[in-house]
Amino acid sequence: MKRKLIFLLAGIFASYSSAEQLTIDRIFSDPALSGTSPRALQYSPDGSRVTFLKGRKDDYNRYDLWEYRLKDGETRMLVNSDKLHSGEENLSDEEKARRERQRIFGSGIMEYSWSKDGRALLFPLAGDVFYYDLNNGQPKRLTETEAFETDVRVSPKGNLVSFIRDQNIFVVDLKTGKERQLTTDGKGPIKNGMAEFVAQEEMDRMTGYWWSPDEKNIAFLRVDESPVDEVTRSEIYADRIDMIKQRYPAAGRPNVKIKLGVLNLDSGKTRWLNLGGNEDIYIPRVKWARSDLLSYQWQNRSQQKLELRFVDIPSGKTRTGLTETSDTWVNLFHDLRFLKDSDRFIWASEKDGFKHLYLFDLDGKQLAQITKGGWAIDALEAVDEGAGKVYFTGRKDTPLERHLYVANLDGSGEVEKISRRAGMHRIAFAKDASGYIDTYSNPTTPAQVSLHSADGERVTWLQENKVEQGHPLFPYVSDWIEPEFGTIDAPEGHTLYYRMYKPAGFDASKQYPVMVYLYGGPHAQLVTNSWDRPFNQYMAQQGYVVFTLDNRGSANRGKAFEDPIFKKMGSVEVDDQVSGVKFLRSLPFVDPERIGVYGHSYGGYMALMTMFKAGDYFKAGISGAPVTDWGLYDTHYTERYMGNPNEVPEAYKAASVFPYADGLKGPLLIYHGMADDNVLFTNTTKLIKQLQDNGQQFELMTYPGKKHSLRGKETRKHWFQMMKDFFDRNLKAER
Repeated sequence: MKRKLIFLLAGIFASYSSAEQLTIDRIFSDPALSGTSPRALQYSPDGSRVTFLKGRKDDYNRYDLWEYRLKDGETRMLVNSDKLHSGEENLSDEEKARRERQRIFGSGIMEYSWSKDGRALLFPLAGDVFYYDLNNGQPKRLTETEAFETDVRVSPKGNLVSFIRDQNIFVVDLKTGKERQLTTDGKGPIKNGMAEFVAQEEMDRMTGYWWSPDEKNIAFLRVDESPVDEVTRSEIYADRIDMIKQRYPAAGRPNVKIKLGVLNLDSGKTRWLNLGGNEDIYIPRVKWARSDLLSYQWQNRSQQKLELRFVDIPSGKTRTGLTETSDTWVNLFHDLRFLKDSDRFIWASEKDGFKHLYLFDLDGKQLAQITKGGWAIDALEAVDEGAGKVYFTGRKDTPLERHLYVANLDGSGEVEKISRRAGMHRIAFAKDASGYIDTYSNPTTPAQVSLHSADGERVTWLQENKVEQGHPLFPYVSDWIEPEFGTIDAPEGHTLYYRMYKPAGFDASKQYPVMVYLYGGPHAQLVTNSWDRPFNQYMAQQGYVVFTLDNRGSANRGKAFEDPIFKKMGSVEVDDQVSGVKFLRSLPFVDPERIGVYGHSYGGYMALMTMFKAGDYFKAGISGAPVTDWGLYDTHYTERYMGNPNEVPEAYKAASVFPYADGLKGPLLIYHGMADDNVLFTNTTKLIKQLQDNGQQFELMTYPGKKHSLRGKETRKHWFQMMKDFFDRNLKAER
């Protein structure tokens, strides 16, 4: 018996330890290596079920709607996307751009919304609108036009469906099926109810209209793009070149003109609100406090002043509730919450240096500071007014993990942590704050989705995604490398966090090449105790040390950690990354002559700046879709951190890559999508022209028809194989 047990255990160990070799082809093939990862998780309005979108096993980019019923504990497909529409989906240019701004990619059901009574669902799909009655399980097509309907939603009382078509606002009466056009002047540069480019890309605002709770009014923005420079850019595809005219608000150039109106559905008339004499402004947020009171956030162009304003609908009078100011910039948040039982609201502010929650009355008087301390909250998640509790995610324990916490609404008592497992938690609460959905991961655990009561007790798994026999990751798990986390004390006195993968078969007596993967820009954080991009794991398994460091300017460390980049992009970030390389050089297992750098977007800019300004530290670099001249990037993002180029041209010159290009010493690979409408391809063409004029050699890869995110499985296989081959050629040879 003992001998049989030994043989049995040996067989199990052998099958577990002989992992399959991870390849780039496998990373981007079906089924997804990380397993099925639900997205767009929501509680139904009646709280009876949780719904989510899930990719198919045979095509992880094709999404259907699934449900978990709390009553019977069953998970099942609720709506098969093929039942609504099958075949090719020909998206409009507007919808393609909108999805690019949302960073979503795929086919099938990409968005959905509930009717207020929880009896029906609404789907925008293939350019039309589908209403799905749960009682009979039959979809009803509400529109069937050549035009493309976007930003579809059910009205607050569930009587109407609204959407944007041909740059105007429309509604459909669900009882009669009658369609009504609410605005008529949308055409050319005039857009009604739509978010302008910088709102979508930089403000995280994807809509331009808002229903009042009583369904009597719609607040909307009228955007006039005519002041914005119309640039002609080429979108180069494999078999054609499309010349695209795009209104692109480059830094220092004119923005759109905006008007905020309140449209009454009974009269059909619009009352335009007085936004003040200065037209060069932003309206980043609009929200109804109640049916007779509208709020909007007004931001000046420098973004050093933000006002929360209130509009009394019966009288039309506007007043300012509170004002935020900064010598650098004021960050935007989504944490405004009006309480239902009183004239109070919750507001997030960084006025004490860290993002915290405050309680105000409608006159702007601060009633309480709900959270405080040398740490930042992530987001307000839910409010239980009856219990006087506020639920939020934050970084109280460590900036590397997002946890769920609860605090008293009046600011009394201590903050309590609810989530229990070390790692990253993304939270979606029930409307009544009775429970929440937790999407959790850590470096060895791909996303797991569970349902919890408000006190943190797990009710059930929605998607346990356990890595066991049959899971796509299981054949590779025995070779999976867990990263190490640590800190570096920078010369300027601040602390920097890093993540490091040691190579497969690590031998402390050897010296290894390093791939530094970075981003470096504001409003981003790479070093977290969470599931990471498989390419980093792959490179570690290929014999590289893979190192990532979050420099000053990155998120979740407080405003003082962000502010040093103000009017100095490409300087302090490089200094901090050099501090990271100096740390690497102190490690006996790192070859100081074989350290390469790779980044995309702002990371592509950082790869160039490190190669150009710190070539003694970075021996080879890959720059993807880089900004090279901040004068080519958009107003809202660039001027927030760099100021207006008309006022500080020397700051823009110092932050561009061109003054430092002659510092390039090692091999450089540049790649860019040839239809990029975010970081325009011009950024790369300007750079390669200068490098050529300088007589400097480099490698270049362009991707026909691809936008900023370089979507598509085959494209990504090519892209990542190219990067691996580049580093192998230039860093892999042992010395």
